[in-house]
Amino acid sequence: MAISRKLDNRRARIEKPKGGLALSFAGDVKNELVRVAEETACCEQAELSALLWMGGVISFGGKGRLGIKFVTENAAVARKALRSLKKEGVEDTEVKVTRALRLKKNNSYELRALPSPAVTNLLARMDILREGLLAEAPASPPRKNCCRKAWLRGAFLAGGSINRPEVEYHLELVAQNEGFARTLVAALRSFGLNAGLTTRKQDYVVYMKEGDAITSFLNLVGAHEALLEFENVRIVKGMRNQVNRLVNCETANLAKTVNAAVRQIEGIRLIVRRRGIDSLPRPLREAAELRLAHPEATLQELVEAFDGTISRSGMSHRLRALEKLAEELAAEELP
Repeated sequence: MAISRKLDNRRARIEKPKGGLALSFAGDVKNELVRVAEETACCEQAELSALLWMGGVISFGGKGRLGIKFVTENAAVARKALRSLKKEGVEDTEVKVTRALRLKKNNSYELRALPSPAVTNLLARMDILREGLLAEAPASPPRKNCCRKAWLRGAFLAGGSINRPEVEYHLELVAQNEGFARTLVAALRSFGLNAGLTTRKQDYVVYMKEGDAITSFLNLVGAHEALLEFENVRIVKGMRNQVNRLVNCETANLAKTVNAAVRQIEGIRLIVRRRGIDSLPRPLREAAELRLAHPEATLQELVEAFDGTISRSGMSHRLRALEKLAEELAAEELP
């Protein structure tokens, strides 16, 4: 929660995640999350609390009254915040839409709850205002699991982003102060989600880069449609990676086979030039003749061409013996 009379321009950066393609997917997730119906009043309050902690800016009015300013680039999130405020008795509100002047820029929606006793009381109920003073961060995440899930959902709606899984696995929550960021980390870890914390300019970024953690988070906050899309892409990527690994292994094995065959043939030809093939013992001569007759054959194919009367290890031993003899002859040619 920030304290300012002016628009906090950092809010415009919140929904711009890493990677240009991620914005539409993040928007899809948020559009799904705003449709999640809270079952209890405590969960509704928990979600609104996170919205205000994450994206709210406090303004001051006369007689010690406080107001709230909330800015987002997502129209559905703005409507959600407005409905939640009115449910909590905050009626004196206004919405301002700033049209994007450049391509690939989203409109900005500024929601204002004008300074009033209703806003001041709301901030006190949300533990944002404690004994007349604005708190730096929540004392702790909500205790009840259902409320903690709603709280994380509100945090994502206000300051979350997620990359398309085709690009990379990356989900983040951008907070304005370290205390709130650490509270987010604690809430995520209470559900077994390992989240990291880093800084980016003046912001604190809570992030997850593991696919399993991201899918668990989406399930936790109720983004089931996004979860299915995310998992489908993960499956396709996994299959593609597996195919690529198999192709790479096959390519490497083929290259290894070709290099070995070329090396063996060159060695055999050297032996033939220097000593003649008849100088070789019968087992080596047979292996040499077989290799010259089948220059592109694999070791297994050479064994099969030998009518199966020799094992792979036996054929490999004979070919290595030929290579060793060729190396000795080549060494004799050196000055």
